[in-house]
Amino acid sequence: MKALVLEEKGKLALRDFEIPGTLGPRDVRIKTHTVGICGSDVHYYTHGRIGHFVVQEPMVLGHEASGVVLACGDAVVDLKPGDRVCMEPGIPDPTSRASKLGLYNVDPAVRFWATPPVHGCLTPEVIHPATFTYKLPDHVSFAEGAMVEPFAIGMQAALRARIQPGDIAVVTGAGPIGMMVALAALAGGCARVIVADLAQPKLDIIAAYDGIETVNIRNQPLAEAVATATHGWGADVVFECSGAAPAVLHMHELARPGGAIVLVGMPVDPVPVDIVGLQARELRIETVFRYANVYDRALALMASGKVDLTPLISATVPFEDSIAGFDRAAEARDSDVKLQIAMPE
Repeated sequence: MKALVLEEKGKLALRDFEIPGTLGPRDVRIKTHTVGICGSDVHYYTHGRIGHFVVQEPMVLGHEASGVVLACGDAVVDLKPGDRVCMEPGIPDPTSRASKLGLYNVDPAVRFWATPPVHGCLTPEVIHPATFTYKLPDHVSFAEGAMVEPFAIGMQAALRARIQPGDIAVVTGAGPIGMMVALAALAGGCARVIVADLAQPKLDIIAAYDGIETVNIRNQPLAEAVATATHGWGADVVFECSGAAPAVLHMHELARPGGAIVLVGMPVDPVPVDIVGLQARELRIETVFRYANVYDRALALMASGKVDLTPLISATVPFEDSIAGFDRAAEARDSDVKLQIAMPE
């Protein structure tokens, strides 16, 4: 089967590539239908590594996916061939201490698609545990199904924030994850969410949602905008989604005393943090790494119609043009939010 293979830093190939694996009793074999291009996929392409995860041999990319069940293991009871599904890409060790605590996203033994040395899903078929495979409601499209994975990160961030009904939140960074966080914060009970970025086209996209206000920090200092919106008190929750050093250094200036900061963006290099600024307001700091136990919640919100992610899908390219799709994603166009790849029928 052909797959999109990252041969090495800066080099992609569409070529025959067999991913080892057999259908176990609790597994399903899935024909992939739609796969999103994630920033981490692009970063592996352009840099060959993320932190201590280094591409050392050819690796199939892709981890945001939907598809159709082709076959089920003997012990699978909740799925059947023909079911339309989306797949949670992290497979933990169910016996690990982290998994037993419900923290399987930080299980050191977790195997996550397209994270070296684990292959991803940009290939016509994959084998995946049924436990981490979710049936799509009839009215949820394959494209939406492939958006559950990034929205799950927003859900994790909203849960970590411990949002109270009526909270005002700030999101620094209007990339795909920043937008997911903003929408999850609204769904979680925030009355208003202020999203800040430098890219006006992206701000225009997220501003179309009710409850979202935007600030272009080229034109106005964010701290000033937040002070105006909150009558000088500050935001109840600040979600840092940019990973940019200036945003991390000044994030405490946006939060009210006793508020919360949730670190979602992952800086490429170490960044400075104003510890005293955080202490002086006694701010609670939370961190996010992927997600755990939220996939079904994310899908339920999308299925209910309360969260519509389709406006965030900028373009869909056929599998045979997937290298061009990755090159477009690597350009980081201000008007693109999420690019997806349509797998062969």
